[in-house]
Amino acid sequence: MRASVPVFIRRALAIALAFSVFTPITLVNLAVVTTSAQAKTRKPSIAEINEAKKKEAEKKAAADRTKAKLAAASNQLKVLTAKAVAARNRYLQEVKKLEIATKKAEAAKKKEDVAIAKSNKAQTAVVASKTHIGRVAANAYIMGSGFTDFDSILHADGPQDLMDRLSTLDAVGENNSSILLRLKVAEESARLAKIEAEEARAEAVAARKEQADATARVAAAKKEADEARDAQEAEVKKLQQMQNQLIAELLSARKKRVTLEQQRQLAILEEALAARAEQTDVKAKIWPVNGIGFSNGRTTIRSNESIREQALAFAKKQVLARKPYVWGNEGPNSFDCSGLVYAAYRSAGLGYPGWDRVNSRIYYSWTKRIPLNELQPGDLLYYSYKADISTIHHITIYAGNGMMWEAHNTKKGLLYSSIYSIPGLIPFGGRV
Repeated sequence: MRASVPVFIRRALAIALAFSVFTPITLVNLAVVTTSAQAKTRKPSIAEINEAKKKEAEKKAAADRTKAKLAAASNQLKVLTAKAVAARNRYLQEVKKLEIATKKAEAAKKKEDVAIAKSNKAQTAVVASKTHIGRVAANAYIMGSGFTDFDSILHADGPQDLMDRLSTLDAVGENNSSILLRLKVAEESARLAKIEAEEARAEAVAARKEQADATARVAAAKKEADEARDAQEAEVKKLQQMQNQLIAELLSARKKRVTLEQQRQLAILEEALAARAEQTDVKAKIWPVNGIGFSNGRTTIRSNESIREQALAFAKKQVLARKPYVWGNEGPNSFDCSGLVYAAYRSAGLGYPGWDRVNSRIYYSWTKRIPLNELQPGDLLYYSYKADISTIHHITIYAGNGMMWEAHNTKKGLLYSSIYSIPGLIPFGGRV
């Protein structure tokens, strides 16, 4: 890909080429063009450029200060990233602990349920045994027999006392002994089952508390991880905004400084070329005012300053693009002299459907006569082989400061040149 060439360099090349077409030809009656209208590039002052450099330097200093802030922010970002990772790991660990605590709580609950069921069953057995003994005692009372053996056993002070008393009851019948034994076994089983149930209940309560604590830790760890992540994202966004703002400010300051420098270089070049045009003797190439029909033309104009500026900008763009001259063409890739004029004003929104684009003489008839000393940028210039309209052979667009934009010929192409670089200049311009 071809490297991009700055506009002012391309324009300078075009200007330089324009002066290669100067050919001294002397005609009668010199006419000097003096005009206050200048379509030249604005020339920024040294003070403006220095001010732009100063602002660019300030932006550079701000960039250096911001660089330190960016470094600190980057370090903070690393800390936040590590914190987010650690919080995430803790969160995952607490999730695992919660899973274990949940399983443990579920197992404790099942164990508690089994123990309670077992205790209830034992209590039921005790009640059943006591009910059975009650019936036996009632029968004994009705039959008139004593119940001292039952009374002795029922009032034992404990397991050892119970065994001692049972050993003395050899006289008690086997039936009564079995009944009493089942009662005591049932009571002991109920007592043990109750203890087991209470222990299981306490274990379940502890497991549920552990589960609740684990749940709280998980929530806290997740909150910490989320906050760390949010802080990290906020810091990243802050960094990005700082970088974007810094880049935008630097580019803006640099663009302004470069633009001013290029404008000044171009303006200096234009001034030099214009001065050269003023000093050359090619001004002798203007036809005398007494030529036939030179004053004919429109009494009004159709353009305004804005339209002429747009047409001028279009012509300038084509010349700086170094587009070739091709007879009969009106763009977009090549032009002849009247084709460039036609395309320039057409681009500005002003067309003449009745014009013959190829015939420069018709342009002369359809424009208002303007003396050369009253030319404005965008006016048209005409060149004739003889001192009359019928031999007009070339048309250009006045650029100001004694210069013009033109489609010269197949060899030279499109040029920015002195209005005196071509012999036979008619002493009137044309305002569209």
